Amino acid sequence: MKESSTEVINEVPIVNHQDVKLKIRHFLKVYGPGLIVMLADTDAGCLITAAQSGAQWGYAMVLPQLLLIPILYAAQEMTVRLGIVTQQGHGELIRQHFGKGWAWLSAGTLGISAVGALLTEFIGIAGVGELFGVSKWLTIPAATMLLIGIAFCGSYHRVEKIGVMIGLAELAFLVAMFMAKPQPSDFVQGLTTVPWKNSSYVYLVAANVGAVIMPWMIFYQQGAVIDKHLSKKDISKEKHDTLVGTLLTQGIMIMFVITFAATVGVVGHHVSLSSVSDLATAISPYIGSTPAKIFTGLSLMGGSLVAALVVALAGTWGVTEVLNWRHSLNERLNKSNVGFYTIYCLAHIIGAVIVLMNIDLVDIAVSVEVMNALLLPIVLGFLLLLEAKALPKEYRMHGLYRFFVTSACLVVMIFGMYMVGPTLGIW
Repeated sequence: MKESSTEVINEVPIVNHQDVKLKIRHFLKVYGPGLIVMLADTDAGCLITAAQSGAQWGYAMVLPQLLLIPILYAAQEMTVRLGIVTQQGHGELIRQHFGKGWAWLSAGTLGISAVGALLTEFIGIAGVGELFGVSKWLTIPAATMLLIGIAFCGSYHRVEKIGVMIGLAELAFLVAMFMAKPQPSDFVQGLTTVPWKNSSYVYLVAANVGAVIMPWMIFYQQGAVIDKHLSKKDISKEKHDTLVGTLLTQGIMIMFVITFAATVGVVGHHVSLSSVSDLATAISPYIGSTPAKIFTGLSLMGGSLVAALVVALAGTWGVTEVLNWRHSLNERLNKSNVGFYTIYCLAHIIGAVIVLMNIDLVDIAVSVEVMNALLLPIVLGFLLLLEAKALPKEYRMHGLYRFFVTSACLVVMIFGMYMVGPTLGIW
């Protein structure tokens, strides 16, 4: 009977395009600080270290890169909570909770480390230019003007977008990895090979661990989440941003390890890899000279430029926070923030001039590496102390997670300090 029949109505959900646009807009608003700081982490020095690791120890160096993922994420995740909840930069919190003396120590060593890191980035930029026959007298000034100009956009959002777009050029090396034709069976075997008794292997692992968390990364991301006006409701999304960035930066490192493991590492000959040219030359016989230059050049140029941007901003934020000067990229140049922009510009100019003057960069590189190693325990120590002291209880770490993060940070500190001995030839 028609009266007793039931009608089944399939309700089609109505998509509110306005809501979708708002969600996408909010997504883009929150994401960025973790991504850009992680792209900067894979700078020229780190990529050369990854290449050396793959060339010397093959796929056995992939496992350490995977194990570094949770350590890197844990450290940067703390800066997210500290920055968003307190709305204060790392230098400001140190000054407030530990006094001006410790704040000046932190800012001073950060400044020296930042300038030193900038030298390695400019060396990387010059190396990419020379790879294509372009003099550093053209590439260094051009890069300096670009990096200074980016900061004067009048908006942190614009600076971040430009930085991320530049840094994503590092992914170009993915093509080189596939062209190298890595063998899955060798890859699996490498994951189960840990020659921990070999001092050379331990040294390279220490180099990778010591470089995974740079002091300037902590200052940058804590300052970035504030300049981006993120609130407590954004903490979860910003953690996701940091996780994505962590996976991306370690993925890039693994790409370099695999590429050089599948090429130079298979041959077994000792190859010196200390410059951009060395990297391109080493893989040229396997993927061709032109592809080697293009993919190596794009990747290292992207990493060097985004790292130079982030390092300079981190150093500038750290120093101006301790001095209690205005320090926001959201304000165009004026009398109140002239100090902030002056320090940022000088950092780039000083780094560029030193590289162009052909000063003995070997000694400088050694000093920078030692400085970073010595600074790491100080920065991570303050990070752990601030997390326990400056945050309300509901935003602190608890239980097993706290134990894991504290232990991971202690491991990184120990490896960082271990690097001082081999670098100075003490042991």
